[in-house]
Amino acid sequence: MSAWTTLLLFCFFMVGCAVGPNFVPPRTQVPETWEAQEVVGPAQESKTTLAPADLAGWWRSFQDPTLTSLVETALATNLDLRQAQARIRQARAARGIAGAGLYPQVDAQALFERSSGSSALVGSQGTTAVATGPAFRDLFQVGLDASWELDIFGGTRRTVEAATADLQAAVEDRRAVLVSLAGEVGTTYLSLRGLQQQLAIARQNLAAQEKTARIIRKRYEAGFASRLDVENAEAQVNTTAAQIPLLESNIRTAIYSLSVLLGQPPGMLASVLLRPHPIPTTPPQIPVGLPSDLVRRRPDIRRAEAQLHAATARIGVAVADLFPRFFLTGSAGFSARDVSLLGSDKSRFWSFGPSLSWPVFAGGRIRWNIELQDAVQEQALLAYQQTVLTALKDVETALVAYAKEQEHRQSLIQAVANNRQAVDLAMKLYLAGRSDFLNVLTAQRSLFVTEEALAQSTRNLAVNLVALYKALGGGWKDLPPGS
Repeated sequence: MSAWTTLLLFCFFMVGCAVGPNFVPPRTQVPETWEAQEVVGPAQESKTTLAPADLAGWWRSFQDPTLTSLVETALATNLDLRQAQARIRQARAARGIAGAGLYPQVDAQALFERSSGSSALVGSQGTTAVATGPAFRDLFQVGLDASWELDIFGGTRRTVEAATADLQAAVEDRRAVLVSLAGEVGTTYLSLRGLQQQLAIARQNLAAQEKTARIIRKRYEAGFASRLDVENAEAQVNTTAAQIPLLESNIRTAIYSLSVLLGQPPGMLASVLLRPHPIPTTPPQIPVGLPSDLVRRRPDIRRAEAQLHAATARIGVAVADLFPRFFLTGSAGFSARDVSLLGSDKSRFWSFGPSLSWPVFAGGRIRWNIELQDAVQEQALLAYQQTVLTALKDVETALVAYAKEQEHRQSLIQAVANNRQAVDLAMKLYLAGRSDFLNVLTAQRSLFVTEEALAQSTRNLAVNLVALYKALGGGWKDLPPGS
């Protein structure tokens, strides 16, 4: 068996091998059900279930056309999302660069060279004469140089594997941006509607308190009320009026934030969103699925797994440096001293042969690089585990917050009803001379506080539901192949 045959057989058997560890997706132990389900009270208007969750378009569950339009516009125009898409193209290009090493590299070359020097002439008697004046020599050469590294130990293939995992991490990063973007638009929009409701409540209470102040001033002028009652009534009016500019400012800020999320100048949405609209209601049933579903749905977990895969593959890249690298090199072309002779049989040349490169001494660089990549892979594994735990915590926290906010809101609804009755009763008793005006002020202040708290709770309930959808990884769906 010839040496060439031996080399080809060796390459054939070794080409499928790749040094370094093969990536195995980490096993993740998660609970069978959500612990927060056990602390959820039975008297809820909106209940969570363990049914499989379809969360790709969770914003439609609020049945608010404006919210749906804002989220879907943001998903098409947001600048952070477009940056994430550009990072996918960058990672795809990096994978293409890494994959180029698996194929032969061919370079075309052309050369013209003129040289000069003295020429020695040898005579018939053995004498030597040196010709004066320059002697010019020309060289014309064209040809191809080729080189192909035989990836015997899989260093290049491990590089491609790592680049492919980096590409998957970039895809998951884009999905994570989708989840965050939809959640941020939803939260900001719901906060805007909550602020508008608080503003309406403040104006209603201001009108009622101004009416009371007018009544007190007339009673004072008629001698039935004291100056103290007048001052207390005016102070109540001014205190409530002071809340209105702050709410109006916060409303504008929320609108500006939504505009930027949609990739638009801050004031573009003002004409549409300044018109008040009720806080969207939450759906009666919210399927959240099982904890085991979360691992495959949360983009940050999927991204952490892809980063772990890339780190594992780069250990193989580092280990491959311990072994020799084999190349097949060759060249072919034409070389002549006269350009008119290029292309003739006599000007043709070629060469072909294998070569080997093996680092004999590198001062420990290769071993330390392997140690470095091992440490990076360990960090990636720990980061993956931490990401899973954080995701589970996010869902449990959101479930409890959503359930308990419903109980909080029910109590506030009853408190508002009680305070409205208290205001009516306190005013009647005061006008009848059977109660002090301080009771009227206290009742009005309590009504304003509880009505504002109810508006905030209604807003918080919807915002907590958005947080639950976000914690569950909702807001994205599978991209077409190649995306």
